[in-house]
Amino acid sequence: MKKMIKDIDFTPEFEFATSRSGGPGGQNVNKVETKVELRFNIQTSALLSDVQKQRLFEKLQNQIVQDTVLVITAQEKRSQLQNKELAIKKFYKTLEKALHERKKRVATKPSGEAVEKRLKSKKIESEKKATRKQKIEY
Repeated sequence: MKKMIKDIDFTPEFEFATSRSGGPGGQNVNKVETKVELRFNIQTSALLSDVQKQRLFEKLQNQIVQDTVLVITAQEKRSQLQNKELAIKKFYKTLEKALHERKKRVATKPSGEAVEKRLKSKKIESEKKATRKQKIEY
């Protein structure tokens, strides 16, 4: 059975950086570093296969800095702890989305009844138009 991304504990490989956040916080906003930046080095990760790493590089190229580091920020909440938890949730959601493989579309043909119905309506329409046509004899 395949191991789900949410079941893998990536926390030992996370690096966190904090800074002052914009947004709500009142007097607190200028004093406390509530913005959390989660950094995850995809290249050195021991928990991902080479195929998964390659897929992440392709899908998340806009979020990757220094060619190997995935950066996710969270500054929506007023506390650093809540933002840290939010950043971790965003990380797992981002990985799930990037590693999700879309099912291939299976081409289908219209049923025999549908084909018959279409041909019948075409025939009726052509007969209707044929009656409008006037034959001119010289």
